[in-house]
Amino acid sequence: MVGLVSLLVIGPERLPKVARLAGFWLGKTRHMVASFKEEIKQELEAEEIRQIMKEQADIQQEFKQVLDQTADSINSLQSPTQQNPDQDSAQKKSLHDPE
Repeated sequence: MVGLVSLLVIGPERLPKVARLAGFWLGKTRHMVASFKEEIKQELEAEEIRQIMKEQADIQQEFKQVLDQTADSINSLQSPTQQNPDQDSAQKKSLHDPE
């Protein structure tokens, strides 16, 4: 139907040239749309990767904080026994040797 109307409106001499031109622009438009879709897809994937990396960095930071807290707790438990080893040995000696 479109071809018949085109033939009547444009004429048989110019119809092949107009059809080629229309095909050219249709192909160019399709290529631009496909390219645009691909760029959007790449940007979405890049944003998704950025989001995952941010989440990983947050988890890594939380893990580091937990490790630091654990190390601090271990050090605080070890500190009283390591601060005064002479005093501890003197206390033990006085318990064993009543003078």
